[in-house]
Amino acid sequence: MIPETERALLLHQLKNYLVFLKESGHTHIPLNNELSELPVMAVPARVFRDSSPQLLDSGMKPTRPDQQSKKALEPAIRLDQVREELGDCQRCKLCDTRNTIVFGSGNPEADLVFVGEGPGADEDAQGLPFVGRAGKKLTEIIEKGMLLNREKDTYICNIVKCRPPGNRDPEKDEVDACKPFLIKQLKAIRPKVIVALGKPAASTLLGRSVPITKERGTWHEFEGMKLMLTYHPAYLLRAYTLENRRAVHEDMQKVLKVLNT
Repeated sequence: MIPETERALLLHQLKNYLVFLKESGHTHIPLNNELSELPVMAVPARVFRDSSPQLLDSGMKPTRPDQQSKKALEPAIRLDQVREELGDCQRCKLCDTRNTIVFGSGNPEADLVFVGEGPGADEDAQGLPFVGRAGKKLTEIIEKGMLLNREKDTYICNIVKCRPPGNRDPEKDEVDACKPFLIKQLKAIRPKVIVALGKPAASTLLGRSVPITKERGTWHEFEGMKLMLTYHPAYLLRAYTLENRRAVHEDMQKVLKVLNT
């Protein structure tokens, strides 16, 4: 029997997923002969333990998870070391106009890392990545489109840690100053998949100018980790077409296939 907590979560995920499909322009879910073409569904990220009254009354104690091992804590420790090394960064001119360094947030042990361009006004004020309008769109992609939990299943950061004035694209010297810390972040986590959100992130990670409209949805490699290129959520907000929404949805389904193997 499925525990009630798991049943409730699965029903909530299914509802969110169906709403996301509708908003993405899908009019039906394939059945019968088309069953193999169904979108990949995310494997539940949490393991549920049955703590029902019958189990408790039997005298059996629910299994308790082992304490986190030193090895399990290593990614968080390494990320803390990278943040400490970054310090009150003065390595480029962005330090003159920023309010807050936006290092990153999420699960240091995540199998999935999203890399964006740079903090905006909301991020600069709160010190967290993707908390403005683009952040809400990214959360929708993660939680409704992929059925994952943003905080527990992903880690999110940017190629530069300080807000470029007027939300302009980061300049080469700014990216060059921050890139070593981005690389250390990714190596500390070593996820299964990195998703580059938009042209600046894709170009930074691949070391070349990337035509994102031509290369989105394609797999690459970064330091031995799988790298997927897709549109930035801010681009979806500017050009919120059915074609673009479906494109990102298809890209994330490819990511889920890798995560679920």
